[in-house]
Amino acid sequence: MATSSTTSTFKTFLLHGASAALVALALAGCSTTGKDKMTTGSIPTMSKPVDEMNGADLAQATLTLGKAYEANPKDRDTGVNYANALRMSGRNDQALAVMQQVAIAHPDDRGVLAAYGKAQAAAGQLQDALATIDRAQTPDRPDWRLVSAEGAILDQLGRSTEARGKYRDALVLQPNEPTILSNLGMSYVLTGDLKSAETYLRSAAAQPTADSRVRQNLALVVGLQGRFPEAEKIARQELTPQQANANVAYLRSMLAQQNSWQKLAAGDGGKKAIN
Repeated sequence: MATSSTTSTFKTFLLHGASAALVALALAGCSTTGKDKMTTGSIPTMSKPVDEMNGADLAQATLTLGKAYEANPKDRDTGVNYANALRMSGRNDQALAVMQQVAIAHPDDRGVLAAYGKAQAAAGQLQDALATIDRAQTPDRPDWRLVSAEGAILDQLGRSTEARGKYRDALVLQPNEPTILSNLGMSYVLTGDLKSAETYLRSAAAQPTADSRVRQNLALVVGLQGRFPEAEKIARQELTPQQANANVAYLRSMLAQQNSWQKLAAGDGGKKAIN
């Protein structure tokens, strides 16, 4: 069976566009790339969304948003963005506390409920997160992002068959959406099927709207199959040299755990690895 440290580390970059516990910012420091598609838009007075910021900018944004939140804790956008900044900073318990208060103030807001479910998942409250996201969903007008988010949480619970069913349902609602295809590909990594994972991730990366996180996931899966030069080339696409170097360094550190990853790739208890 894959070691607990390996699967724990894997969970830190798994699955795109769902919960922060499942974030597919695939390779270290990637919170500076891509957009978090389940939160509100750009932060007021900020030049970019928090998930596109480097560490220094994120720290400043978190401080600024924290002050704004203290001044008006019932403001929807400030609360959601502040929680997002806290999650991006790894402060998941604080993010959850903020979203609890925002959800109390806006109990019927689908966007707030979706962000609340994400915060719950980031804090490890996976069953609660599923229930919250279910409340956020509207059966007659289902949101593909929420369906994909359900799949991501189910993958964290080790329920890969159900998770993939959710991803495929999401693809019916939003065909060829790269974030869903990426989630589906990373789901196959959890059960050791790297060939299927690569197929879906290449399809995701080929979509015109694919962002850098999708390609970072692809780089990881290619690297896990021993093709590191190809993985490094993919990892360096569309990033600044500083970001690319950080991602490649993290990729190297992950692949250094070769024995553990080989066990996972061989399916040695892979389906139960994160239960």
